[in-house]
Amino acid sequence: MGIAKIAAAVFLALSIGSAIGAQSPATLTPPVVQPARARAVTPLATPVSGVAPLVRADLEAWLDGYMPFALSRGNIAGAVVVVVKDGAVLLQKGYGVSDVARARPVDPETTLFRPGSVSKLVTWTAVMQLVEAGKLDLDRDVNSYLDFKIPPYKGRPVTLRNILTHTAGFEESVRYLIGNDPKKLMPLGDYARRALPARVFAPGTTPAYSNYATALAGHIVARASGMSFDDYVDRNIFRPIGMTSATFRQPLPGSLAARMSRGYALASQDPKPFEIVTPAPAGSLSASGADMGKFMIAHLANGRGLLRPETATAMHGTKLTLLPPLNRMALGFYEDDINGRRVVAHGGDTQYFHSNLALFLDEGVGLFVSVNSAGVNGSSGPLRSALFEGFADRYFPAPRAEPRVPAATAREHARAMVGTYTSSRGAFTNFVQVLGLFGQAKIGVDKDGALSVPAVTGLANQPRKWVEIAPYVWRDAASGERLAAKLEDGRVVRWSFDTVAPFTVYDRTPWYLDSSWLLPVAGGSLLIVLLTALAWPAGAISRRRYRSAHNLQGRALGVQRLVHGFSWATVVALGLWAYFITTAFAELHKLSGPLDWLLVTLQILTPVALIGLVALAAWNLWIGWRGDKGHFSRLWSVLLLLAALMLLWVAIGFDLIGFGTTY
Repeated sequence: MGIAKIAAAVFLALSIGSAIGAQSPATLTPPVVQPARARAVTPLATPVSGVAPLVRADLEAWLDGYMPFALSRGNIAGAVVVVVKDGAVLLQKGYGVSDVARARPVDPETTLFRPGSVSKLVTWTAVMQLVEAGKLDLDRDVNSYLDFKIPPYKGRPVTLRNILTHTAGFEESVRYLIGNDPKKLMPLGDYARRALPARVFAPGTTPAYSNYATALAGHIVARASGMSFDDYVDRNIFRPIGMTSATFRQPLPGSLAARMSRGYALASQDPKPFEIVTPAPAGSLSASGADMGKFMIAHLANGRGLLRPETATAMHGTKLTLLPPLNRMALGFYEDDINGRRVVAHGGDTQYFHSNLALFLDEGVGLFVSVNSAGVNGSSGPLRSALFEGFADRYFPAPRAEPRVPAATAREHARAMVGTYTSSRGAFTNFVQVLGLFGQAKIGVDKDGALSVPAVTGLANQPRKWVEIAPYVWRDAASGERLAAKLEDGRVVRWSFDTVAPFTVYDRTPWYLDSSWLLPVAGGSLLIVLLTALAWPAGAISRRRYRSAHNLQGRALGVQRLVHGFSWATVVALGLWAYFITTAFAELHKLSGPLDWLLVTLQILTPVALIGLVALAAWNLWIGWRGDKGHFSRLWSVLLLLAALMLLWVAIGFDLIGFGTTY
């Protein structure tokens, strides 16, 4: 997972919205927050009976058969792949180019990539070093380390253990996320204070991925160590293990800047500016593939050079079990077990770089991949997923037992899952929550009564076939991905699936915020208001053409004109919201202030327009039903009031009415 998942969520949500009428970035994340596994459609797997030896010659031949094709098919400029084994580099190799215009090939030793949220593993390692030194305590209120106060949630504080396991309870924070102007980079301490999001879950109870929380941990590292975060990781992580081509600094130091790969949306398009990650400890690392290999070797060797063996063991093995049997968060790493092997991993995304690091703990093997382009339809995600799956299936295959729940019970359990769910990774107290209206995950049953989860698709975006293998635990027949649910009082209240379960769950959406009925009703309401607004100029044109007088006079005419005026104000307000959201999330640097003038304008205009429209629609209905208006006018006055009330409800329920520029 990574920083630019938010951006991906935005574009996915917008594309869905185009099909239904209007839209923006899902609960801040859509139901699928990163491409899921799909072994069945990759040609990389090897049967268990024909296990390939993990040696350089075989590995290089295998990668050479996959990577060039994958890059070309996905319109991706370049990539680096590093595999370490038994404390040494087995293979590190660049594919494609780091600069399309100059045809500069990727060099695994010298070319720098942006690993995105894989950066978090460095931050967590720094935290654990300071725990070893007695300067930090994983279970102490973090306010004791800060120069500002994080309010308690129902009397419960945030701890570093909560932060490392993404269970601090923070809602998503997107302000000051990614910029492109290094002159506007905010100091880490200022960011930690100014971007503080609301806490919406009790600590330790709900996985909710948080870039802000990781940045907060980085700020704590700086305060506890007495040096800047950048200086700390340079001296205590990069230098001890020889990572000479790695830095969190933004902009890049001159010695490294010339070696930085360009980032691309598509290899066929112009390169993008160097991304400035404001919550730097969460995702600002720039590093060569070779240096990421050194980091993997250190962790696979029980932290050698970085941590004491017992600390590394705790970091990799302390798992928070919230939704068994799915993958869990460790201390910073998350489980990504496959084929019966213990794997801890972390993915990472900026807008243009997409990466994954996986450690096969018992085999002493690490795999790192990073690409420098988003690719066609986000093909970078399936590329790295297929690479991980294929690598595991080729070198560490295992047969998979296929127990099944009786068919009648499976159909009953599938029906119990039916409903609408909201991701725990999202906004809940500010206007960004409206994006969740379009990103709620729907679960249904197919014609055979089997579970259907349209939002969780396979590698080629194909529907999955979910087979129940234990009560309320399903496995995708093709990929092996598991999905499981939590019940309370016999009712399904929460579910997730392996790929995201360590840091995201889906809870039942309250009926009054359920998009299943809210979206069509809100869409119809907006249409009624729009037609009411258009009736004003249409009526004026008609009267002028036919030289007829207005059929209303006095107070009734005044109220109708006000109704038309506030209908226009409502349409304009909602249109500006759509413009603000699409513009800000298409260019993430605009989330850091350039559009604040529009946000403040909307925060004033929206309640005035909607509350005014409700009041005037009610007044118009009262006048119409007391007067001599026709049946159609009376019916329309009722529909208009109901439409105004519905739009006001959406605005209140999804926080379009509110003030503040922290979101």
